[in-house]
Amino acid sequence: MTHFTKLLIAVAALGLAACANPEQFGGGGADGAGATAGQGDAGDPTSPAYFNERVGDRVFFTVDSSSLSDEARATLRAQARWLNDNPDYRVIIEGHADERGTREYNVALGARRANAVAEFLNAQGIASGRIETVSYGKERPVEACAAQRCWDLNRRAVTVISVGAGV
Repeated sequence: MTHFTKLLIAVAALGLAACANPEQFGGGGADGAGATAGQGDAGDPTSPAYFNERVGDRVFFTVDSSSLSDEARATLRAQARWLNDNPDYRVIIEGHADERGTREYNVALGARRANAVAEFLNAQGIASGRIETVSYGKERPVEACAAQRCWDLNRRAVTVISVGAGV
């Protein structure tokens, strides 16, 4: 085995390790999936971990849509209650899309989804100054595959709690 081949294998192993344990390598949690490390105890109703696991940190959308379903509105009402009870936290709403379509289209669609969530939370009494939005389009899939199951998971908006960001 050549030195170059060994180097490639080492780099690949590190990359797989980072995917398997993103917290150890400073990543992970960008879409809110399993991002409870350092966010408190999920049993503490005032912790971001509780918000993620018990309240629900994401809502899903149908194809090419930024309209909130009844289920999404119910989740967002629960998020608003938690945010109203915990006014020291800010949120970042991440808009995401599935892999179909152009990058530009999906970034715009993710922005519409994030804005729909932000507007709903604002209408529920969350000050707009506590809400930021960002669109990742199709760049941060929960799961990457060309199947309906993956597409359904990737069409989402995720509410990420900004830990320690008082208003």
